[in-house]
Amino acid sequence: MKGIIKTNKGEMHISFYENDAPGTVANFVKLAKDGYYDGLKFHRVLSDFVIQGGCPNSRDGAKGMPGTGGPGYSIKCELDGENQFHDRGVLSMAHAGRNTGGSQFFVCHSRNNTAHLDRVHTCFGKVTDGLDVIDEIRENDTINSIEIIEE
Repeated sequence: MKGIIKTNKGEMHISFYENDAPGTVANFVKLAKDGYYDGLKFHRVLSDFVIQGGCPNSRDGAKGMPGTGGPGYSIKCELDGENQFHDRGVLSMAHAGRNTGGSQFFVCHSRNNTAHLDRVHTCFGKVTDGLDVIDEIRENDTINSIEIIEE
């Protein structure tokens, strides 16, 4: 299974880590197919670290503080797989403590400042095309949609 994160700065094509993080991938895919991510913003962008999105409070007109929202439930961390390393282009679940993730995710700029995230946050995919888009994203840029391609 693959996906395309379509943003106002371009497209990031992703391949999922279905074997390493099946529950996290299934959750992300369900939310994407439901249109949950459509129109959300990248609310946290830290140079040479990550771009983070997926908070419903980042949608235009939302009342909550961006970065504090989720889908109304939590998912378990999946940290034991072979691909649990936060390299450039890796997608990983954001959380406020173990087993508290839901919809917020981040994409790594590089490996320089992310080693401390390994086996703490669940890596569930990687950008295979469109790595340059990661570098173009700024705070409040938009996730237009996420397309899921089932092979």
